[in-house]
Parts: sequence; C-alpha cells; structure tokens
Amino acid sequence: MEQTFSAAMLPTDLESAVLAGRLMLEDGPTPILIRGGEVFDVSQAAPTVSDLFDRADPAATEGRRLFPLEELIDRVAASEPGAYLLSPIDLQVVKAAGVTFAVSAVERVIEERARGDSDRAAGIREGLEARIGGGIRSVVPGSEDAMRLKAALIEDGMWSQYLEVAIGPDAEIFTKSPVLSTVGWGGEIGVRSDSTWNNPEPEVVLVADKNGRAVGATLGNDVNLRDFEGRSALLLSKAKDNNASCSIGPFVRLFDASFTMDDVRNAVVELVVEGRDNFRLEGVSTMREISRDPEELIRQAQSEHHYPDGFTLFLGTLFAPVQDRDEPGRGFTHKMGDLVRISTPKLGALLNRVTTSKAAPPWTFGVRALMRNLASRGLTGGGQSAA
Repeated sequence: MEQTFSAAMLPTDLESAVLAGRLMLEDGPTPILIRGGEVFDVSQAAPTVSDLFDRADPAATEGRRLFPLEELIDRVAASEPGAYLLSPIDLQVVKAAGVTFAVSAVERVIEERARGDSDRAAGIREGLEARIGGGIRSVVPGSEDAMRLKAALIEDGMWSQYLEVAIGPDAEIFTKSPVLSTVGWGGEIGVRSDSTWNNPEPEVVLVADKNGRAVGATLGNDVNLRDFEGRSALLLSKAKDNNASCSIGPFVRLFDASFTMDDVRNAVVELVVEGRDNFRLEGVSTMREISRDPEELIRQAQSEHHYPDGFTLFLGTLFAPVQDRDEPGRGFTHKMGDLVRISTPKLGALLNRVTTSKAAPPWTFGVRALMRNLASRGLTGGGQSAA
C-alpha cells in the first residue's frame, strides 16, 4: 500500500459527487468545491468552509475555476503529504460520539477492568462477550429492554460507565480536538510517545452547520490511546486530544440526490494498517450495526449548545483490534511508521502515517493566524447564510 494520492482516493461515483475541501494555495488556506471534474476556489463567496457549509445550498456556490480535477490529483501527489491538501474543515468544533457500537462497548469495559493493561485483556474479553455481547446488540439504547438489561448487569456486579452510554438514553459526546488542529489526507498522525497500547478508530464523520443541519460526510481517524483511557475515563482528554491525533478527509461529500444520510447509515468502512515490520491488519466497520441513528447523534451533539461555526461529529466505530501483533495475548498496538488506510466507496480513502505526537509537525496555524491571513487577503465576508 503506497501513500500516493490518486483517483483511487476519491468516491467511486465521482461523476455525481460534489466535494468540499481546503487547499494550501500561495495566499493561504482556501475553500474549494469539486464538481463536474473541475476544482473551484470559492473563497470570495465563503472565506472558510464553515461559511461554505452555512449557505443554503453549499454545492451551488459559485467560484473561480482553478484547474481540472486531474491536475489537482497530480498536484497533491507531487506535494509533501499533508502540505497541499488540508483537512477539509476549519472553524468547526470537532466532536465525537463514543461507544456507539456493541463491540466498542465491550472493549471499553475491558479497558476499564484491565486498567489499561493489554496483558489482562484477553481473559476479561472472553467472559464479558459471553455474558453481555449479544445482550447489548439486541436492545435499543434507552428502551425498557435496555433498562432491564442494565438492572441485571448491576445485580451481577458487571455494570460500567461505558455500558451506561452504550444502552442508556444519553450518548457519549466529547470534544475530540481543538478548532483547526485536524490533520488531512497524507499528514502524519500522532500517538503519545508514552503510550504502549493504542489503535486507529476508522469512522464516518458528519459535518453540521451552525444550526445543527448535517450538510455532508467524510472519513476520520479518531486515534485512541487504550492504555490511558483504560486507567481512568477521566483521562479521556489525554487519550484523545494530542498533537496530530485526529485526521479527517480527504474531502467532505455534500448531501444531495446522489448521497444522502441513508448512504451514511449503510456505509461499510474498511481499515488497513500496514507496518514496516510487514504486519498487516484489516478490519471492517458496518454502519448498519450502529446502536444510535446518525441523526439522533447529531441531535444529542447539538443539544442546547450553540456552535456558531458549526461542528463535525465522529460517529464511532465497530472496529476494535484484538489481533496479536507481537506477543500472544497482547493484541494490537501501533508502531511508528504504520500506514493507515480508511475507506468507503462513496467517500473515498483517507491515508495517514503514524508517528508520535512529539515527533509530528507542531500545530502552529491557529485561529489568530487564520483571521490574520483572511484579513490580509480581504476575505472578511461570510456570504449567504443557511436557511
């Protein structure tokens, strides 16, 4: 698996797709639309992608033609990974939903009971799956059946805070990373240098405008440190929010007649990890098995909060890697140099290489830098607001 940008990184039905993203042009980060095989700079109408997604019809936004899509592919392939094709979001708050699949619920309970110790995980997994794996899959979160299962698990001394968000009425919604900190296609992704048990989390990511309207979807890697979160759920921020620990891309596919929320509900997300040690890991996350509907997760993320620049929402993953990489029983963990590929036909493919958060390029282009850049370019208007 090579880290080369090509047409294979794009949706298989590209001719009917409208894609939004960001390029690092000579003047600075620039929102673009891809439609009809052409790339358009839409920064005059929408200086940020946040502005773009707040428009009543983002896909119809007019812009300056830059070049044909084939040239964009060549330019990205010829550039340094992550330097030209940026993460397709900017001012949106990056939120994530956790424990939205039965398997992920079981794995989080394992982390909690093993206290982040991968050596203890295998034995705990066998017992938990035998007792609660099927039970979690069979109930609707928040339903009467879910409450009966909860009561039975409490009586058996098997209850966990992770099971509460798996089958209870309230989803786990957390902030994944700061505004403007996400890494795009090809960029290095980071795990803390002091983590010894970690993994990728391949997910579909919804993008919402300031009113909580879902306008499109993309792919993401919610890089996770299992040892940190397993020691204590209060270490979630250290497990999730680190330099280069969140990748999104390559583009946001806008919802239209050819791509709807039902396509998100039916998506099959594939994961391939290839290591320099010739290790290969493959996994699949089938969105049909999600416990909570994507629109319900968007509603819970919006809640009573106000996100004036919109938000993105990682929908969670079915994938929980248990394949041994080195010693039997120790399961999977990343090694430096791993190449991670996350893909689904209607969204394309997201590729990133693993390093430590310490070694990854430092994140320096923040909100102030963006505002100064836009002001220097005279891009201060927000364009048309959402309906």
